[in-house]
Amino acid sequence: MSNQLAGKRGLIMGVANDRSIAWGIAKAMAEAGAELAFTYQGEAFGKRLEPLAASVGSDFMVDVDVTDDASLDAAFDALGARWPTIDFVVHAIAFSDKSELTGRFLNTSRANFKHSMDISAYSFIEVARRAHPLMIDNGGTLMTLTYLGSNRVVPNYNVMGVAKAALESATRYLANDLGPEGIRVNAISPGPMKTLAGAAIGGARKTYKHTDQNAPMRGNATLEAVGGTAVYLASDAGACTTGEIIRVDGGFHVLGMPQQEHL
Repeated sequence: MSNQLAGKRGLIMGVANDRSIAWGIAKAMAEAGAELAFTYQGEAFGKRLEPLAASVGSDFMVDVDVTDDASLDAAFDALGARWPTIDFVVHAIAFSDKSELTGRFLNTSRANFKHSMDISAYSFIEVARRAHPLMIDNGGTLMTLTYLGSNRVVPNYNVMGVAKAALESATRYLANDLGPEGIRVNAISPGPMKTLAGAAIGGARKTYKHTDQNAPMRGNATLEAVGGTAVYLASDAGACTTGEIIRVDGGFHVLGMPQQEHL
């Protein structure tokens, strides 16, 4: 993937640590020649992010709360002051109260439903709205992260499944809105991965093991595989790909039942 993104620059949102999917994407993009900026939320995440950003040659980090319009405005104003145009944004942000990522979906609270939808789905629209002026001259790519639980029931995924379904629908509508201006919008859907966010979901280890054993490729997605997909989407090779939910799950999504040896 050397130099596929040479001369391109963009924003990565959602790196929590070096096991984050967002970090796998950032690392792959940097290796492909991209220049990166990062957002984080809060001092603790900022301290974790700083050495990672430095390792890929970035000194641009900005604290952002995606539920706060003023915070988003300030972040994109700062980005626009640094770079008059950008080529891509990676939105890797989602949240739900951990206590509601176990048990029955029936027990989802109104407050957590609203909060989860706001951060996990609506924030992508807010980000797209602010990134749009920085891409309108030369086009660009917006991408987000989703999961199979958006359209199939995954135990304990609960409200996040509904939020990801909304996020995928938003991806399609944004792709239609922004396509005439050369801006592509896609979502990457990895299988279960051992991340900080994934660990919050009840039964995460069992889900990971089940997918690992039963996916046609007999393995879960890797950070390198997801990163490579993101590089493709941001590169000129992805020029005609928009509105897509791209699965990077070893083929698990095609199965109707477990492999015979695991029945």
